[in-house]
Amino acid sequence: MRLGIDLGGTKIEIVALDGAREVLRRRVATPRNYDATITAIGWLVTESGIEAPVGLGIPGTETAAGSIKNANSTWLNGRPLRADLEAALGRKVRLANDANCFALSEATDGAAAGAGVVFGVIAGTGLGGGVVVDGKVIGGAHGIGGEWGHIPLPAPSVAEVETAPPCYCGKRGCLEVWCSGPGLAADFARVTGRAATAEDIAASDGADEIAARARHADRLARGLANICNILDPDVIVLGGGLSNMAHLYDVLPPLVEKHGFTLGAPPKIVKNRHGDSSGVRGAAWLWPES
Repeated sequence: MRLGIDLGGTKIEIVALDGAREVLRRRVATPRNYDATITAIGWLVTESGIEAPVGLGIPGTETAAGSIKNANSTWLNGRPLRADLEAALGRKVRLANDANCFALSEATDGAAAGAGVVFGVIAGTGLGGGVVVDGKVIGGAHGIGGEWGHIPLPAPSVAEVETAPPCYCGKRGCLEVWCSGPGLAADFARVTGRAATAEDIAASDGADEIAARARHADRLARGLANICNILDPDVIVLGGGLSNMAHLYDVLPPLVEKHGFTLGAPPKIVKNRHGDSSGVRGAAWLWPES
């Protein structure tokens, strides 16, 4: 049995896996303060009635000192979340970034099952990534392995340099502000003077929308080409709301090959198998079967 928890900005979800079979799923709203978050997770684990270690996916990373950083759920930052949860639950807890959990889920029994090197992409309100090699998450020395959303847009044009949007991280022109859902919508508004959501842009056959999708795909491909130059993944799995844009699976592979360093063949880019469940399933997979 494994217990996995996805600590999101709006919901906390728990799943219990018996092998790969889901035997329990429950969720509660995410409290907006630290102590109540600990209490809510404790309640979910207790109510599960399952005695097993806990894997937890979080919207941030854990430092070497055991505190949380880079969480958009800001009440977690600077707090010893894992230690406090272990004290409250009376059992061991493993933490990983939610994008890493997504990648682990898809590499274990999802769209990239059995692949040696997997890069998981979450493209939605932000742009996250996770790396799994031989079934293990590669977090890195500082816990930011796979955080490709905060590298600058590669090979920018003069116009892209001049219009590079600011990012919440304090830099300008990060891939996240170009290639996330809000980034796609903001680019469309800059070029056309009209407001539209990423969903509207994806669904329309208008000339402006088609052009916006082409710009977005090319920028995404430039970022993925850099990933391929470093990792050369066997499989790239797309998740998040933008993974539902069907054209990406046709246009991205040749574009990534074009921008990459003599790849020799288009990379394998696939849609996720488990959808919104991948994060919580990946959290469960942080522990071996017990």
